[in-house]
Amino acid sequence: MSECPHVAELPRPEPTPRGDTCRECLAAGSHPVQLRICLVCGEIGCCDSSPYQHATQHFKDTGHAVMRSFEPGESWQWCFVDGSIV
Repeated sequence: MSECPHVAELPRPEPTPRGDTCRECLAAGSHPVQLRICLVCGEIGCCDSSPYQHATQHFKDTGHAVMRSFEPGESWQWCFVDGSIV
């Protein structure tokens, strides 16, 4: 894995998570498959295997490019702009 330019632009330290699950899924009465955390603002969203794909929608709405898995034991990051694990 190589660090994309969007990772270098992230705030350090990592932002505090905004909750512990996808708020949009809760509001819609849905259940996320897996969770992602936005590394720009800390928003928690559901993955693309979830019915509403809130993590991707967060990127589309905000332009926040990099998310990290918010699953226990996982630390990989995804850049929406580059379309790759970083």
